[in-house]
Amino acid sequence: MIVSIVVILGAFGYLLYGGIGENLVYFLTPAELLAKGTSAVDTPVRLGGMIEEGSVQWDAQKLDLRFRVTDGTKTVAVHSTGAPPSMFRPGIGVIVEGRYAKDGVFNATNLIVRHSNEYQPPKDGKLPKEMYEQLMKEGRS
Repeated sequence: MIVSIVVILGAFGYLLYGGIGENLVYFLTPAELLAKGTSAVDTPVRLGGMIEEGSVQWDAQKLDLRFRVTDGTKTVAVHSTGAPPSMFRPGIGVIVEGRYAKDGVFNATNLIVRHSNEYQPPKDGKLPKEMYEQLMKEGRS
């Protein structure tokens, strides 16, 4: 029984101090990321902020997306491959997961945009696509 308790406590101790630390992913703003300096390079991070107006460059042929994320004080350039989410546009909140590179560009592996949590079904005779287009024109997500 004592051996079982020691084994369980040892496994728990390993998970607590050894295994978890390597798998942590921190959530940072651009100012916090840049304040870390070289210690932030090549470390898994979730970067959160707003998509800066006028910064989005999308190449549909190469599936290459470049934009800047800002927290109002600092800005970080982001590079992502793959198609952006349908609600992706300047001025909305975004969380990008990935790694900050030595060249000052955040290489994203996952992209998540903020959207409204209010569900509104389309009005009678109106297609969901038409409703979505109307929301986009109004600047709502």
